[in-house]
Amino acid sequence: MKHILKVVAAAICCQWLSLAANASEGLWIDVRSATEYEQGHLPGAINVIHTEIGYAINSLAPDKNQPIRLYCGSGRRAGIALQTLENMGYTKVSNEGGYNELINSQ
Repeated sequence: MKHILKVVAAAICCQWLSLAANASEGLWIDVRSATEYEQGHLPGAINVIHTEIGYAINSLAPDKNQPIRLYCGSGRRAGIALQTLENMGYTKVSNEGGYNELINSQ
């Protein structure tokens, strides 16, 4: 568990500047594996594995009314992460679906 949290913390630190530029769109979180994320991701998106979202979200989005946009490979893992965040009291969470569909729609 400690190793996973260190990896998440390191990734978060490296991505704060790009997130600030996209803040008006909400916080984009890619909930796929690190390998999938490294193969391609949306600009400014943070990578937090869907099973770890509950541990990392407080440092990423302390405001539970902040828009959060989740995506994965197909929408399934994003849906699981969405449920976790809603159960934690986050009010503006959306499942944006799969990565390939998102990049093809731009």
